Amino acid sequence: MEILSLKLVCFSPTGTTKKVAQSIAKGLDIEQVSLYDITKPKTRETITETKEEELLIVTVPVYMGRVPAIINKYLSNIKAHKTPVVCVVVYGNRTYGNALLELNDILSGAGCIPIAYGAFIGEHSFSSRELPIAEFRPDSNDLQFAENFGERIKEKLHSIQSVEEMCKIKIPGNYPYGGVTELWSVDFIAISDKCTKKGICAEVCPTGAINIENTNIIDKEKCISCCACIKNCPENARTIKESKVKDAAIRLNNLFREPKIPEVFY
Repeated sequence: MEILSLKLVCFSPTGTTKKVAQSIAKGLDIEQVSLYDITKPKTRETITETKEEELLIVTVPVYMGRVPAIINKYLSNIKAHKTPVVCVVVYGNRTYGNALLELNDILSGAGCIPIAYGAFIGEHSFSSRELPIAEFRPDSNDLQFAENFGERIKEKLHSIQSVEEMCKIKIPGNYPYGGVTELWSVDFIAISDKCTKKGICAEVCPTGAINIENTNIIDKEKCISCCACIKNCPENARTIKESKVKDAAIRLNNLFREPKIPEVFY
């Protein structure tokens, strides 16, 4: 099967899912590649359309064992026409739960035909120097694994004439999906006097929860606890203070120290 172009769709508040997607793309070695980074609110306003002779890779982080609810509408509205898709989730060394199954169902409903799946590890959003959780993941080994995964996908595509020849792949997951999809409405970000009011935190926020005029103001109802503002602050002026989020970070640091390895299905 000939693939004319590759489209990468990723939601990546802290950059980990984008790294995985780009490494898979490197292994595929397709000349024409388009990146659709749907992290910022405005980027989710345009609907992505794909064709059968294109390959789509969708990479999302795992929130509470699920696909982040904030991107469900965008993914469901993708206009695909029997487009082969690689479904990829990235999780913080705890569990990816039913996220891979849910992503499969969303994209299948949008007209895609899943041909491969991956579950990779990325540094947890709540990770810090004090409480590291999958720190520095994906590392060089993870990214090489992703690149090799891309190579295997390419071989698989070259072995068939049409995407409809693909056999259904069994992946982990259960119905109902379960898990918690509601956002935490919690005040958990401490802002020190090192803040220079540059507004980078507001620029990187995937929900527009930070007031661009006064970055000390955070809309708790919009915040999805992704910690992009913390990890992208050049002055390290933002940290996680005593809160439900800090408590969760302590639990994760204690319970999930053993490094997990990526899983792929194809």
